[in-house]
Amino acid sequence: MQDDRHLPVSLSPDPVIERYKQDVDLTLVTENLRRTPEERLRNLMALQRFADELRAAGRRARIR
Repeated sequence: MQDDRHLPVSLSPDPVIERYKQDVDLTLVTENLRRTPEERLRNLMALQRFADELRAAGRRARIR
């Protein structure tokens, strides 16, 4: 009987993930990790407000 809790894992790199990693700007990741959790949360909240404003502007533009 096979134990399904332990699936085989490949240690070779996944070509799809490796391709996506080429496009990640590590300077942005590093910059964000230098911030405190509170600063990261404030930035996330500001980004959410901006997204809400864009969504509302799109709705207003469609109404006209």
